[in-house]
Amino acid sequence: MAEFMKAKTVRATIAIADALSFYCAITIVALMLTGAFRDDQNFSFSLSTAAGGGGGDRLPVLNRRPCDEIYVVGEGETLHTISDKCGDPFIVEKNPHIHDPDDVFPGLVIKITPSSSSPSGT
Repeated sequence: MAEFMKAKTVRATIAIADALSFYCAITIVALMLTGAFRDDQNFSFSLSTAAGGGGGDRLPVLNRRPCDEIYVVGEGETLHTISDKCGDPFIVEKNPHIHDPDDVFPGLVIKITPSSSSPSGT
């Protein structure tokens, strides 16, 4: 009888381990697929519609270019993060109105000139 209970416990443990490994594999595949479609270097999201329809519903649209020539600083951005995002290592030199690189605030308008080795591929 003890042998029967031991075998039953082993089978139940194996079934639980199989189910757990299956769900872990599914989770890993889902995370890999999510990461494959998320590339912050090459794409940015804008809250505008692709066709300028007046429907009022705004959907995120992928932009191929990460930065326009005129860039408005957003909340929490620094010149370093903007430089990395836009591929312009000379933001301070090309914007004489920026006297202190540490004094960057949301709404500040800066000129961006991406280098030829920018990750956008354009």
